[in-house]
Amino acid sequence: MASMLLRRRFSPLGISRTIFFGHLQSNGTGMELKLGCLSDSSICLRLFSSSTGVRKIDFTDLTCPHAWYPSARRKIRNIVLHVGPTNSGKTYHALKRLESSSSGIYCGPLRLLAWEVANRLNKAKVPCDLITGQEREKVDGSRHQSVTVEMADVASDYDCAVIDEIQMVGCKTRGFSFTRALLGISADEVHLCGDPAAIPLIQEILKVTGDTVRVEYYKRLCPLVPLNVPLGSFSNVRTGDCIVAFSRKEIYQLKKQIEKEGRHLCSVVYGSLPPETRTRQATMFNDASSEFDVLVASDAIGMGLNLNIARIIFSTLKKFDGKEFRELTVPEIKQIAGRAGRYGSQFSVGEVTCLHAKDLSLLHSSLESPSPVLERAGLFPAYDLLCMYSRLHPKIGFHQILEHFVENAKLSSNYFIIDCEERLKAAAVLDEFPLRLNEKYQFCFSPVEMNDDILSQGFTQFAGTYAKKGIVRLREIFTPGTIQVPKTQNALKELESIHKVLDLYVWLSFRFEDAFPDREVAASQKAICGLLIEEFLERLGLERLVWQQPNERRLPLRTSLSSPFSGDVRQYL
Repeated sequence: MASMLLRRRFSPLGISRTIFFGHLQSNGTGMELKLGCLSDSSICLRLFSSSTGVRKIDFTDLTCPHAWYPSARRKIRNIVLHVGPTNSGKTYHALKRLESSSSGIYCGPLRLLAWEVANRLNKAKVPCDLITGQEREKVDGSRHQSVTVEMADVASDYDCAVIDEIQMVGCKTRGFSFTRALLGISADEVHLCGDPAAIPLIQEILKVTGDTVRVEYYKRLCPLVPLNVPLGSFSNVRTGDCIVAFSRKEIYQLKKQIEKEGRHLCSVVYGSLPPETRTRQATMFNDASSEFDVLVASDAIGMGLNLNIARIIFSTLKKFDGKEFRELTVPEIKQIAGRAGRYGSQFSVGEVTCLHAKDLSLLHSSLESPSPVLERAGLFPAYDLLCMYSRLHPKIGFHQILEHFVENAKLSSNYFIIDCEERLKAAAVLDEFPLRLNEKYQFCFSPVEMNDDILSQGFTQFAGTYAKKGIVRLREIFTPGTIQVPKTQNALKELESIHKVLDLYVWLSFRFEDAFPDREVAASQKAICGLLIEEFLERLGLERLVWQQPNERRLPLRTSLSSPFSGDVRQYL
């Protein structure tokens, strides 16, 4: 099925070359060269003298990232840190300020959060655009934006900005996006929401910006009670429970075991499910009239979904993080456990426990411990710097440029270079094609996971076709007669990967509009793909009812299956 994704057709594409400009200016301690190129900001680079007396520019000097954002530096921003545990109302208060502002921007870590805030503001009669890597929804008269943090506009001026989950400046893979928003957003007020562990680092970073910083502390709105006994048997699962696991295989095994007891049906939420599917699964779980009254989920529930959870049950306190099998950190345990109980819901008191007794001591000690203080924020070189650095090394490929730059980058003690392993893998593939540096940079930052075979093949084919023909066409793969709900977990996994390939095409279509012209085809095919996944999950639960023995307690079966499919699609299933 994945091989049917592409149809190629030649069409020329012209992309203007980067034009540089520059001038020297004195800063009192030496000379700086101010350069600008594709980005909307200028880059300040320090000159140094070599042993020959010739003055050179050190393009790898990243010790002053605050100087990359002149729009923000022209203001004295009022920074408000809203810190507290999950379910403390910190984000609520920041969003109320955003709602009352004349113009503003919300920056969240997930598309789900961006969707939620955009819907909230528009319902409050505050016109708000939604901008993510894969969506552009403009609203007439809008002066507000709700965006994923990578899409934050650091060239425009705002009255108010909110950056959610600010502790993610310390994230090994995405920290640079939060650092960019923190230093670069040009707003009179900037509200930062997150864990208290981020306070010292944020205060230290902002010392050089001239901004004012105020901290507001919040307490949890409803109690969180760590239990002293484990779940033990799955017969002890009750309505409102969420069992947390850290692999899709284990999630489906737990779902099967719980549903085999015959008293509950399980919604599932994990990272590789499409965001729309996660939202629907959460909605089914939250609906008091739904038979899907238990949730089996990964740590994807830690943020981005409103969930009415009575009790969190950790199936394990270990996870594979892509490199090693390790224990969960204190912040990870607290973030997940904190989703139990929700202010204003039927579960006003949250409980948390483990499946096995041996994990209880680590759970309790983690909940009683403060999160480790963040020490450094993530950085990644902007395209401008890599482009100028490449001119010093014109004969090496993008992979080597990126690798050399990262290895030689000079940083202050407050920053680290993010983990570039995934981008280096993508860069190695891109070097096989005759692409310009700016094109490779864009492709490199696309939502691709190179360890996903189908997705990496799609990425390679998109890049190769674009380099060869200048246009990448997409054909419909879900057509009458071919639409089929997956019957196995392997088929489901393949469908999830195909959804990611379609998502990648949509992402690229916003960066190379003329070259990826079939955005609507990709979006409609992506929607069908997501619905097939949802239908699989819903049928999987209902089939459990058929497997029950006659003497087992039976759940009331719905009189009609509330299918996500339209009549046009259902007739082909």
